[in-house]
Amino acid sequence: MTIRRRSTEGLLPLSAATAGLTAAHHAFELSTGIGLVLQPELGLGGSSLLWGVGLPAWMGLASSRLPHRSAILAVSSGTALAGALVHFILWPSRRGRLGLPLLTEAEGLPTASLPAYNTILYTWGTVAAASIVLEIPRGSRRWALLGLATIPLQLISARHHFTWLSRQAVEHPAWWNRAMARAITAAPPAEQG
Repeated sequence: MTIRRRSTEGLLPLSAATAGLTAAHHAFELSTGIGLVLQPELGLGGSSLLWGVGLPAWMGLASSRLPHRSAILAVSSGTALAGALVHFILWPSRRGRLGLPLLTEAEGLPTASLPAYNTILYTWGTVAAASIVLEIPRGSRRWALLGLATIPLQLISARHHFTWLSRQAVEHPAWWNRAMARAITAAPPAEQG
């Protein structure tokens, strides 16, 4: 009798982890009171639906044995890497002990939340890059450049999100914009107007 072992060929744990870390980033932002990515455009329900369906589908694709999935996973990981980088382009930072930038301010988050946020961003970006280099076949890696090319769009979206979030925190305070509401309340009067 021969025992058939299930093949694990095709399973891409770093690509699945990149999807999971994208979810962790989004969950952290929502739970700390700065809303969801694409919430200004889709509303809380629409963006929750998008990410609630899209991220598990990404994880499923990374865990499947479907042919021709490499290009989609490369674009997805490239977009995730771009998402992590956008934070360091957009927000003020200082050099840490290793010489890497650490955010000193971001999206109205309280200072106490920044060490965890920096950790999420670095882990997210590192795992996304590793998934591209270690799991995506060489011929499909060029698709990651398409994901990285979203940096300008993500910068526009992030700036729009922050402006919208600031307005929403004043006009319609809610649990999902409480970080910005706290930041506006704590700002000196000259900065509030």
